[in-house]
Amino acid sequence: MAQDKRVAVIDDDVEMAKLVKDILEGHGYSVLIFTSASEALVQFKKNPPHIVITDLNMKDINGMMLLKKVQEDYPQSVSIMMTAFGSIETAIEAMKLGAYHYIVKPFNTEELVLLVKRAMERVHLQTENTMLKRELRKEFSIESVIGKSQPMQELFDLIKRVAPAMANILISGESGTGKEVTARAIHNLGPRKKKAFVAINCTAIPEQLLESELFGHVKGSFTGAIADKKGLFEDAQGGTLFLDEIGDLSLALQGKLLRVIQDKEIRAVGGSNMKAVDVRIVCATHRNLKTMVKDGKFREDLFYRLNVIPVYVPALRDRSLDIPLLVDYFVKKFAIQNSSRVKGVAPEAMAKLVTHPWPGNVRELENLIERAVVLSSAEYLTEKDVMSSALESARETFQELYTDNPTLDKLEERYIKLILAQSANKKDAAAKILGVNRRTLYRKEREYGLVSEDSKEPEEDGA
Repeated sequence: MAQDKRVAVIDDDVEMAKLVKDILEGHGYSVLIFTSASEALVQFKKNPPHIVITDLNMKDINGMMLLKKVQEDYPQSVSIMMTAFGSIETAIEAMKLGAYHYIVKPFNTEELVLLVKRAMERVHLQTENTMLKRELRKEFSIESVIGKSQPMQELFDLIKRVAPAMANILISGESGTGKEVTARAIHNLGPRKKKAFVAINCTAIPEQLLESELFGHVKGSFTGAIADKKGLFEDAQGGTLFLDEIGDLSLALQGKLLRVIQDKEIRAVGGSNMKAVDVRIVCATHRNLKTMVKDGKFREDLFYRLNVIPVYVPALRDRSLDIPLLVDYFVKKFAIQNSSRVKGVAPEAMAKLVTHPWPGNVRELENLIERAVVLSSAEYLTEKDVMSSALESARETFQELYTDNPTLDKLEERYIKLILAQSANKKDAAAKILGVNRRTLYRKEREYGLVSEDSKEPEEDGA
């Protein structure tokens, strides 16, 4: 087993290095000692260690420089910094640079052995995570889009086909389904992958500033414009501009965006010169833009310019087969990030996760698993772990309804979406919770662009 637990000790204090070697070999580790960092780096090219334990102060290359080199060339190795009491601040700085931990000399045997044991557990987690990513890439992943269900396999196939094209793309799907991740996958698999991918959420910036963000402005064009500023179209030159929640763009800005798409030129706010731009536009929305076009809330000409290739990202509740795959991925990801001993999820906990309605979709699942991994002290997350995290997640979801001081219409829209998600889109159940009849619910869905163009209005049920 020792060959699977390789440790390198670098210290120009030979006696200290031998002491560490004796202690760790007594616990089953294979240990090599080096009296200089340069000597160690030569050996690492032949056989990189799992764990590097280095002194901070050495004559040829100090421990901090060695740490940087190891991080660059051997990212799978885990580093521990040895330091004297007076250099703890420097050791903490080393952790910021990527060291797993530090140990202060003189140290006791138990402290050293426990630290190395935990570092080795991190090595194994990283290895498992790398293997998982490799396996996912074979069948169940494109870039960071993960799934093995039929809807996701169809999405993967579509991404592969549209990525090489130059046409604009409109991605639709509920909030949290992974629309931006899908857009990045399309960019990274296409001919523009070496250029910038620039993303902006159209609801995150006040309307009066959004035009400047997109097209830039000239000095003095408005209060606060103290210098010329490039817009995101220029930042994305030659690459991809991702406009998230395009359905919330004002009609005035829709017209300006249409002009840019048609002429492939932009003009900065307050400017007079036109600048040519070469940008592939990928948009996303949780709304039904066809319905918004009918209701006069979205320009028809812009819709057809953007919707050259429609891409739909399914809700998590519609691809429950993917939940165990996503859970395993997130557990390993957050276990590594937080040096946690969590290895997986107990069967009863996984059953709860698979049947949860997930109104926040993949984003909600990811947040839940991160919270559970951080708070758990066991190797496997229990039903109690995931349900307590789910309860906290539900609180956060409700808080998100109003934290940005939405209008009454926006608040109503968000609440209807939340209830529909929690009721698995069952209209009768959702209408009952909302205290309206199905016909009223349909009208609200249509008003907020939440139903398809060909959805049939239910007959009045007298409720």
